[in-house]
Amino acid sequence: MTADTTPNEEALSVHRRAVAVDMHADTVQFVIDEGTDISRRVGTTHLDAQRMREGGLDAQFFSVWVEPEFYGTGGERAVARADAQVEAVRALAERHPEVWSFATTAADIRRAHGEGKLAALLGLEGGYAIDEKLERVGHYFQRGVRYMTPAWTHSLSWAGSSGDAAGATRGLDDFGRAVIREMNRLGMLVDVSHVSDKTFWDMVETSTSPVVATHSNCRRLCDVPRNLTDDMIRAIAGTGGVVCVVFYPGFLDPGWRARKNAVEAEIQPLIEEAERGREGSLKRIAGDRVREREFAARLAPVPFTRVADHIDHIVGLTSVEHVGCGSDFDGITATPAGLSSVAELPNLTAELLKRGYTAEDVTKILGGNVLRVMQETEGRAAR
Repeated sequence: MTADTTPNEEALSVHRRAVAVDMHADTVQFVIDEGTDISRRVGTTHLDAQRMREGGLDAQFFSVWVEPEFYGTGGERAVARADAQVEAVRALAERHPEVWSFATTAADIRRAHGEGKLAALLGLEGGYAIDEKLERVGHYFQRGVRYMTPAWTHSLSWAGSSGDAAGATRGLDDFGRAVIREMNRLGMLVDVSHVSDKTFWDMVETSTSPVVATHSNCRRLCDVPRNLTDDMIRAIAGTGGVVCVVFYPGFLDPGWRARKNAVEAEIQPLIEEAERGREGSLKRIAGDRVREREFAARLAPVPFTRVADHIDHIVGLTSVEHVGCGSDFDGITATPAGLSSVAELPNLTAELLKRGYTAEDVTKILGGNVLRVMQETEGRAAR
């Protein structure tokens, strides 16, 4: 890092006073597949408890993610995979109560912060695990899940994804709208990251509570389907919601994805060799470790200041009230230079202050806006 981006005492002070909340990380995959103990420092993930403390991250939403390639888009295997991840996150606080506090509300996060503990929360990435059963929304809410996005990269019969051809024309059907209404009733955040454009607009129209994007960026700055158009960003703000910027270079920097794809084609034999003899998620993890190593060696790094550029754009379209952070740590095979792990989060605070944001602004971006939306959603729940 250069001297002008290294956090000074003022930046560190602002950062430490804030209650920082990250809306999306896939770390629980490593917990259940490799037995990784993230309550101590580990070298195989972007996130663990020790580096959360170093980086001043107070609360983490852990993504419950079912890989359709290995577990299907519904059925008993998909449900079992999701349930196992839910229990793994809940177990963090049970096994290490001195480190973690399992949280489901904004008040829980604030309480954990006051006690010097790290808050562990749950979000469901993709509705595959509800298996087209409305009552399963309530099942996951009762187990502590506090947001859900209808689709990941595979469309469902009731919701379209931004990641496949079916999503180009598929929005919410009647069941999908019922899912959104049930989430509103329970007090579960409605997440639009990964959904198709048509599904996005159906969700905004259907939801009576704030809508969030847990890990999405600006299509105006990086034109990929996973990012949001200016109109979408304004619409989320219109619901009172928040757009949480993601750290993946492919969603930050135009042209990076094409360069990445070229490198991936070159290293395909290395990926196949690493994956040979492995099954399911362990096969994906092995291949991704090759990708991460080779991308770091072969691709010019994207500076973390690109994250701040996307924050600037969202604030310019709406206000500082409608932006947050959703790193996607441990779900990405490359990170920006200066945000290579959760330990470097203070760099973002320093950059925002450098750009003229006030301490109050930064506090909102780091977590205050998410806490506000959580509290409002909880207050609107009919229970």
